[in-house]
Amino acid sequence: MKPTALLTLPLLLAACRSSPPAGVAATVNSRPITYAELDKQYLLQFGSQPSGADDQTLIQKLEVLRSLIDSEIMLQRAEKAGLMATDADVQAKLNELKAPYTEQEFQKQLQARKMTLDELRAQLRRELSIQKLINKEITSHITITDQDVAAYYNANKNLFNLPEPQYHLAQILVTPGPDANLRNLKNDNALTPEQARAKIQMIEQRLKANEDFAVLAQNYSEDPQSAPNGGDLGFIPESALAKADPALLAMFNSMQPGQISPIINTPEGFRIFKLISKEPAGQRELSDPAVQQNIRDTLLNRKDQLLRASYYEVARNEAEIVNYFARRILEERTKK
Repeated sequence: MKPTALLTLPLLLAACRSSPPAGVAATVNSRPITYAELDKQYLLQFGSQPSGADDQTLIQKLEVLRSLIDSEIMLQRAEKAGLMATDADVQAKLNELKAPYTEQEFQKQLQARKMTLDELRAQLRRELSIQKLINKEITSHITITDQDVAAYYNANKNLFNLPEPQYHLAQILVTPGPDANLRNLKNDNALTPEQARAKIQMIEQRLKANEDFAVLAQNYSEDPQSAPNGGDLGFIPESALAKADPALLAMFNSMQPGQISPIINTPEGFRIFKLISKEPAGQRELSDPAVQQNIRDTLLNRKDQLLRASYYEVARNEAEIVNYFARRILEERTKK
């Protein structure tokens, strides 16, 4: 090879590297994520297509693309591990989603989210496959021993000494508009007051059918703080409830532990509460089953978050990712 050819080779390679495939926002192990997919996911999360290229919109789109990249990494790992959801798995989940609706109502839900039935099936297959992977790689490795519980109690005994009565509550919140901070597992966001009412009614019907409150909260609640924890709001002092809303306090006093409230219309949106327990003032002992369960849940959540975060980081490191969208923004915004 001539010297001049050697000199031009890096330039040719750089040119190839800077020319992304048409319509591709990123690749994961050479598998493309298109701008069409990115725009569709943005629409699902924010309720409208971006109207421009302002900094905030670009930040949001980068975050959405990051979640799509993570999802693709996990899906490929599920494929490699032979953990893909079957047609029967997908159909069972689809039947569960359709159960609270008539066929016409269900089609309206799809139309509101600009999804076809085939697209919903594909989304369910992806979600169920990733969940199988998480269960195998993370959940199955978490154990909480009696020693762990005792150590936590002894180190945090003051947390179980209540100066006043407290109410252990969980909630499912559905808001009447798009939320950029949505954190539920389904990325399910009511975009209008009508959608919010229909969604909370669907959740109420599923609760009446004895579906698990925490699972429904993780999947559908639009409260970014409590949804990842199954809607758990922790222990709320009686004085705080009395100050915030005396009517709610009166309602909780009329409920029994484990009972679920009716739909409550609040300024933030529709809420359904679960009263997990009522705790009188005083020191709780380790022998109390409720104390033990509270500690186990806390430790389980901590370990799950730690292992999940670590697993995702390792998976990202081991994947070959090219983010053309991020590269394009950087090149356009740093031109002189």
